[in-house]
Amino acid sequence: MNEADSSFPHPSPCVALCQLDEDGVCIGCRRTVREISSWSRLDEAQKAAVWQRLRALPRRTRLITCSNCSTRFPCGSGGEAGGCWCADLPPVAVTNAQDCLCPACLRQQPLA
Repeated sequence: MNEADSSFPHPSPCVALCQLDEDGVCIGCRRTVREISSWSRLDEAQKAAVWQRLRALPRRTRLITCSNCSTRFPCGSGGEAGGCWCADLPPVAVTNAQDCLCPACLRQQPLA
């Protein structure tokens, strides 16, 4: 089924991180105030159009702290396929319920 198909039920893009930036765009789902306030009244074709706009936006990056060495590093970009840089590395065995690791620490982890 085509994701842009207006017969496909489109859930709300809300990710429960509801805060507007200086331009009136939600920092969580990236919808405008108008899109948020009208969501329940939109038909499926209109919801599909909002989702299409959201998917076309560039991937957001965020600075996070390595759970191993406390280095701050960008997460969510830099990968060959346009995703996070860590997706380009071989899978590793993560121990002790570690959160994201910086590039240097991740490369030192044993392979999964």
